[in-house]
Amino acid sequence: MKISKKMSDVGTAIIGGGVVGLAVAAKLSASRQSVVVLEKNDHYGMETSSRNSEVIHAGIYYTPGSLKAKLCVEGRDEIYSLCRKHDIPYKEITKLITAADASELGKLESIYNNGLKNGIPLEIIDRRATLKLEPNIRTVGSIYSPLTGIVSAHGLMDYFYRTFLEHGGTLQLRCEVIAIEKLSSVYQITVREGSEESTFTSDVVINAAGLFADKIAALVGIDVDKAGYRQFFAKGSYFSMIPSKAKLVSRLVYPVPKDEGLGVHALIDWGGRLKFGPDVEYLEDGTFDYSVAEEKRSAFAESIRRILPGIVNGDITPDMSGIRAKLQRKGEPPRDFLIVHEKERGLEGLVNLLGIDSPGLTSSPAIARHVENLLS
Repeated sequence: MKISKKMSDVGTAIIGGGVVGLAVAAKLSASRQSVVVLEKNDHYGMETSSRNSEVIHAGIYYTPGSLKAKLCVEGRDEIYSLCRKHDIPYKEITKLITAADASELGKLESIYNNGLKNGIPLEIIDRRATLKLEPNIRTVGSIYSPLTGIVSAHGLMDYFYRTFLEHGGTLQLRCEVIAIEKLSSVYQITVREGSEESTFTSDVVINAAGLFADKIAALVGIDVDKAGYRQFFAKGSYFSMIPSKAKLVSRLVYPVPKDEGLGVHALIDWGGRLKFGPDVEYLEDGTFDYSVAEEKRSAFAESIRRILPGIVNGDITPDMSGIRAKLQRKGEPPRDFLIVHEKERGLEGLVNLLGIDSPGLTSSPAIARHVENLLS
């Protein structure tokens, strides 16, 4: 149902042109008039959305009943469908979660049972069956996930962007939101474009600003610390394997997780390169630095040897990194996605999306539908 234009300049303003913002734009523009995406960078998807493993997660690890579990499963199926229908590059590459030794088998079974509770088809296979699939890995047994794959993040974002444009939407690049004020039934948004500042009004505001979503929430007057909206930044670096050893595995191979994150895992990128990552490095000072430190090589190689025991330090080279926004501090338990229509704060028409880390890419089309439902 199309919303009526009140005294506002646009119907819906979406702040952030990452994969989630674009997915929301594609969804809402199909039924709502005058949808605009405001993106501060030179192009859409330049931050977290283009600096990740590009994995289509099956939904194995997430707490049953959580938004992460629900939206990951829904989004996974929808992404596969979109890829087949619209020629978005993807591979149903499958995945193994391997126990390096007998001490990890209990945790492996716990992960397996959690995945089953989320409705994921999984199989526990023994050492012999695992080595038949991946003869070079360290294993005493593993979980086989047939629904895990990889997708071109850029291809997926391009599809959402094209769909958004076809529905009459507008993308405004190099457009930074610097102020938001609630005025009776509309929001007044001030943006900076180069040295110019301008103001317009919108009936609905979707905060999909990724790394800066808590700052956008604060602009509206929300106390982000009191609300539990403060985001913390975790950098994840990747190392790539030398070409002569790039065929050591043929699918995604994950260790049994130990600390934060899912552990340094093996993945194959679209150029056929074998890469490993990400690690988890909290950025205490909030400074974004995408360089990959050479000093990480030794620790990375040691982590990789949990999967591939024959690797030496000289086999890997620094590759890329990404930064994820998390709602928990270092050492705290993982938190769920936070997707809230702020009606109870007197902010009808404002939806905040915070802590959209993994599986945000996989969940993106389902997140878009969830946002649409919150506004209906």
